[in-house]
Amino acid sequence: MAKGHWLVKTEPGSYGWERFAKEGVARWDGVRNATARRNLAEMKPGDAVLFYHTGDDKQVVGVARVARAAYPDPADAAWVAVDLEPVQPLARAVTLKEIKADDAFADLALVRQPRLSVMPVAKAAFERILKLAKQQKAPA
Repeated sequence: MAKGHWLVKTEPGSYGWERFAKEGVARWDGVRNATARRNLAEMKPGDAVLFYHTGDDKQVVGVARVARAAYPDPADAAWVAVDLEPVQPLARAVTLKEIKADDAFADLALVRQPRLSVMPVAKAAFERILKLAKQQKAPA
């Protein structure tokens, strides 16, 4: 079975990468969008996840993995949650500006549906973001 690839968005002032890395595992809950809920429900343990800071940052900052598949959200069982665990921070954050400027991401939900908080990412796009993160500085 192929591993899934995802992107989750969070406001760094509320729950950023540093806190996530320190805590070691996080319940990803509180999602109240039907499409995002379906995406959470499709996540499987071991799936790779890009961790994206919203707000002023607007950048992918790390890689996580799904530690526990979907289960009822403790605050409202009509919704679901998953557990995520940090894998590693990116060597360099990849900004939304970079992503939008790269034709390889034309079909990425982050570009097409910017308000969606949990989204699938094609394996090629996932790997492209990791490759960009290894570059010394963002392309001009």
